[in-house]
Amino acid sequence: MKGDDDMLDHSGNHAPASGCQVSRIARLGTENLCCWTSVPGPHNPERPPLVAIHGLHRGAKQQASLLAPQVAASGQTVIAPLFDRDNWPDYQQVVRKRRADLALLSALDDLAMAGVSRTDRVELCGYSGGAQFAHRFAMLYPHRVARLSLIAAGWYTFLDSKPFPYGLRAPKSRHTSWQPRSLGDLATFLSLPIRVLIGTEDDVVDENTRSGPEIDAQQGRTRRERAARWVSAIEDAARLSGIRPNIKLIELDGCGHDFRACLAHPEARRHLFLNPQIPLTR
Repeated sequence: MKGDDDMLDHSGNHAPASGCQVSRIARLGTENLCCWTSVPGPHNPERPPLVAIHGLHRGAKQQASLLAPQVAASGQTVIAPLFDRDNWPDYQQVVRKRRADLALLSALDDLAMAGVSRTDRVELCGYSGGAQFAHRFAMLYPHRVARLSLIAAGWYTFLDSKPFPYGLRAPKSRHTSWQPRSLGDLATFLSLPIRVLIGTEDDVVDENTRSGPEIDAQQGRTRRERAARWVSAIEDAARLSGIRPNIKLIELDGCGHDFRACLAHPEARRHLFLNPQIPLTR
């Protein structure tokens, strides 16, 4: 699994080869969330910013640096929050004892006050553990999401009666604040444009893959199986609710579990609205 560890980086700024400046803002919102940001020039504050959520290796800086040049031409801001291990060890589940969702919302409010955005909606993109966070955040706050892109999630929350994080039912644990969604929120979530990207070679069950008889029976054994099952389940739920599904599974031929390789794939860049003419930078 690839990624860098931003908790060890205190350089302040990083400029990708394209010239797009990526800056580290150390304390945002009520939870002092660190974010890597890129505000292009010219900047279009009317367009929802691209919020990129890192995986377990906490590669927020890498994601911001790779994404910024791809969306700069459209004036889109990139925001990559860093949920450090000490404060948010289980950020993927969103609503654990320290609320990663509230930390992100508060950070986005601060950035909006600074003029980064004039809309309260975001284009939300998550990789691996970040894709877990992203789809759960979108279930809670679908009105804050303009578009949802999930890359190589390890597992998913299904819209069934299993307890969270496997389903929508509230868990018994006092450390989790998840509540079942209202029918209105669920309809909004099912109407979102959702793209689920997975490599055709992302079929290895590794040490970071949550496994066991129950989850394997519900979701499958590999990330690839789980992506396909979740997309099918969301399509079925939308149709049962009278909603035309706006979700698509995109398989990335030859890609494994590697953010940079997935992002470089032409299909990924096309579906993420990235400019395929701009090469990725290291």
